[in-house]
Amino acid sequence: MKTTQRWISPISHLSRSAAPILVGAALIGTLTGCGGMTPRESRNTAVGAGVGALGGALISGGDLGATVGGAVVGGVIGNVITDDRRHRH
Repeated sequence: MKTTQRWISPISHLSRSAAPILVGAALIGTLTGCGGMTPRESRNTAVGAGVGALGGALISGGDLGATVGGAVVGGVIGNVITDDRRHRH
């Protein structure tokens, strides 16, 4: 039985080792940006980010970039679709 070696690029190794740092930085940035939001806006943004991350991970087979991209897009959509009740007359 012949075994084949699988070549792993340095970029994929770097992305796996940098993943916790990138996720932590994204989390800090997200929490900082949510300071002036209402509880409803915060909840909808978080739900959108979670659904987007799950969708990105499922579509890409767990690729880190697609998962983070899905979370960003989902968070933006969750925030944008929240109607602003403070400015209604």
